[in-house]
Amino acid sequence: MLSEKVTKGIERAPHRALLHACGVPREVLGKPFVGVVSSFSDLIPGHILMRPLERAIEKGVHAGGGVAFTFSVAGVCDGIAMGHQGMHYSLPTRELIADMIECVAKAHALDGLVLLTNCDKITPGMLMAAGRLDLPCVVVTAGPMLGGHRGEKRLSLVADTFEAVGRRRAGEITDEDLAEFELEACPSAGSCQGLYTANTMAIMTEALGLSLPGCATALAVSSKKLRLAYLSGEREVELIREGQNARKFMTGEAFRNAITVDMALGGSTNTVLHLTAIANEVGEKLELELFDEISSKTPHICSLQPGGEDLMEDLDQAGGVPGVFKRLQKLLIDVETVSGKKVSEIASGAKIYNEGTIRSVEEAYHPEGGIAILRGSLAPEGAVIKQSAVPDGLKVFEGKAKVFEGEEPAMRAIMDGKIKGGDAVVIRYEGPKGGPGMREMLSPTSALVGLGLDDKVLLVTDGRFSGGTKGMAVGHVVPEAMVGGPIALVRAGDKLVMDLEKKRIDVLVDEKELKRRRGEWKPPAAKIGTGYLARYGKMVGSASRGAILEA
Repeated sequence: MLSEKVTKGIERAPHRALLHACGVPREVLGKPFVGVVSSFSDLIPGHILMRPLERAIEKGVHAGGGVAFTFSVAGVCDGIAMGHQGMHYSLPTRELIADMIECVAKAHALDGLVLLTNCDKITPGMLMAAGRLDLPCVVVTAGPMLGGHRGEKRLSLVADTFEAVGRRRAGEITDEDLAEFELEACPSAGSCQGLYTANTMAIMTEALGLSLPGCATALAVSSKKLRLAYLSGEREVELIREGQNARKFMTGEAFRNAITVDMALGGSTNTVLHLTAIANEVGEKLELELFDEISSKTPHICSLQPGGEDLMEDLDQAGGVPGVFKRLQKLLIDVETVSGKKVSEIASGAKIYNEGTIRSVEEAYHPEGGIAILRGSLAPEGAVIKQSAVPDGLKVFEGKAKVFEGEEPAMRAIMDGKIKGGDAVVIRYEGPKGGPGMREMLSPTSALVGLGLDDKVLLVTDGRFSGGTKGMAVGHVVPEAMVGGPIALVRAGDKLVMDLEKKRIDVLVDEKELKRRRGEWKPPAAKIGTGYLARYGKMVGSASRGAILEA
């Protein structure tokens, strides 16, 4: 075991003394040392109930015959960071989380890890660490939030706070309504209720085979989650003793399964960014074309918010990820999971309790999956759209560009009523380098929904959109503006065309004119010139490669 580097031999007497100072008895020094990596925080609703889960994992580790050591990593709540400078920091924390776990696990010679996570960048950061370290790992996602209620109306964060901002501006609701939504939309701990990035990544973790069956959808406030945490700790010790490291499960086939499940559910566009980065850590290369290939033959069988009406609690009650496996069994590759069961065994043992929430392949909402990759003169290296959240019938859109050099001026224009039906809103210099940090922009998209413009306005950006986004929102445009991509050359009044059937996004300006504009273009100064983000902006690569650090 790796921990023998600090527990065995005469020369390790100082190491043992320090372990004894931590309360470790001499009698357990030969047992597996398990790091319980907690992202507990008082700042994030999805993480505030992690203390009981830490205890449950520790109990499981000890019951399995291991020794648990808890250490922590920081996290950011995307909802609280949204719409201001804080969002610059969200995606860059993914790299910090992976690096910190690597540092602690290596420095302390841990034999394996149980990774306790939940929200947007924290889960992919932990999965990157699992792939990089290649230790035995089990991931416990802390679970989704309960839906809110106002009388008989069911509430959720995105629909009833972010989108309600636009509805208030339009005069559809009052200040009193908005205040009630604020109080009731988020009634418990947990990750936000719909199929936004946090919950999508929890499902991706289970689909990759790194969480126990049922973990992704088990509610944060449930005893089911506590039981799964206990069993995860116990199973982790077995994995260490069996020598089953993370890369045994994080195979190319497992990534294909995860993408298939993602497409079937209509998950967040951020999964393209995160799965690509995670795969990179294990030497697997996910091309954007793979997402399109899988999407084209995967039916969209679940309709969760923001594109539909169901919440995560509905998916859990309907059968969770095992139920989705059951529906998709013919499309999934039969690989092993950390549970000790193969995908086929999990699927065969699953039950579906609500045929409407997890539809059959034959009765799918759409014949193709939730995400599409667009290319064209505006995005020669690709862009991403959540096509399952585009209003039905909107396959082609043509509009005149209104160009903004960042999120804030675009948001002001939306709230001031300067964006009208038929406009193509371009928000640039928000990419990985240009941001820096590739901000999510849920505020503009939600405001447009609240104003009733989500089916009348196209949004295009080299930044990102939240998993809670719906409407015609095209993100991850590559090359980004900061490196001179075509999006940097768009001018007000240019015609933009999005064609979902042809999977294209184009600016209708001839190449001669674009070449002339390119000759005049100069990169602007970095928005943030000091601290971590300045370093991040210099080192980060393209969104098409997962926005990983490349220098």
